[in-house]
Amino acid sequence: MENLISLIIIMSTVLVFIGLLPWVQPAMALGGKPILSSPTIQLNPIITEGLEQPVFLTVTGRDAQRLHVVEQRGRIRIIDKGILLPYAFLDISKKVSFGGERGLLGLAFHPQYKSNGRFFVNYTRARDGATVVSEFTVSTNPLSASSSGEHILLVIPQPYGNHNGGMIAFGPNGFLYIGMGDGGAGGDPGNRGQNPRELLGKMLRIDIDQGSPFTIPDDNPFAKEAQGQAIYALGFRNPWRFSFDRQSGDLWVADVGQNQWEEIDRVERGKNYGWRLMEGLHCFNPSTNCSSKDLALPIAEYKNASPRCSITGGYVYRGHEVPGLSGQYIFADFCSGEIMRLVDTHIDVLLNTGLHISSFGEDKEGELFVVDHGGGIYKITTPSRTR
Repeated sequence: MENLISLIIIMSTVLVFIGLLPWVQPAMALGGKPILSSPTIQLNPIITEGLEQPVFLTVTGRDAQRLHVVEQRGRIRIIDKGILLPYAFLDISKKVSFGGERGLLGLAFHPQYKSNGRFFVNYTRARDGATVVSEFTVSTNPLSASSSGEHILLVIPQPYGNHNGGMIAFGPNGFLYIGMGDGGAGGDPGNRGQNPRELLGKMLRIDIDQGSPFTIPDDNPFAKEAQGQAIYALGFRNPWRFSFDRQSGDLWVADVGQNQWEEIDRVERGKNYGWRLMEGLHCFNPSTNCSSKDLALPIAEYKNASPRCSITGGYVYRGHEVPGLSGQYIFADFCSGEIMRLVDTHIDVLLNTGLHISSFGEDKEGELFVVDHGGGIYKITTPSRTR
């Protein structure tokens, strides 16, 4: 019997190594809760109740111990030293269309937030489903936004109710980047991702420190055209989460796929990332004999066969608590709950969490947090560390 058990263990190890057993389920504790640990990384819980469908987390330049969490329904909550404050930093839920892929989806604090108190949000407008990017300011109380009101920067009509994108972030050049999905439905029926006169299916870039409400950077690829001036790169389906490598400044985008392929792109100004002509590295429309001659192909892709379904973009790890991940792009799949890493062009599964990971967050030290759409916030550490 012992020899048989040993043989089974050896064969299972070989099968996992060669990829024939890719779905390693998480260890389960009583009550069906995942044991959030592995020999590589561990998730330490920060908050496990009190949040309603969180979709993003970030910190300000003022106080790195305060985590600002975006709730899809339309609120921004603060976790201060591990405690969820009972009131919202900002509540615009009456303005927000909530449900499915709609809602309050993005938050970015100005690089000089400490001195100017400016921050920006991306949400789906209640009355018509349009994407709105707007500005607010903090009040004299750092735990509450000002009541002086909203300053709208951009309104982008949405033809369908999905693929809103939603991420906004400041790049190393101080410009605000905005990820826009292709407008929704299936297969990009309007071919918006490839149309340089449409803002849908694009990565946008604007200068919010010049002009009113903003100006277009001179080196935007379509800056001199009548339409599409804000476009930085094109050919995206739904760039739900993107980030900048704090060391190199590289822009990493996880683009959610259609039926088969999830992709990771390292995005550069003016390049075309293929949708709807291609899904990942594969022809989509047309289904065969498509030309990738003028396209920027993904760095990596994975097949979204069940239980995988939708990539959740993360960050290049630049923290210190998990030195083995240094310089690696960390991301997840929303349906499978797997946290993965990209090493060169190879994808490894670090941990199968059993969570619905809607986003990651990065603090001032480069440490990473996991946002569970079910209401939890976790910090990635090594098994020997605690929060």
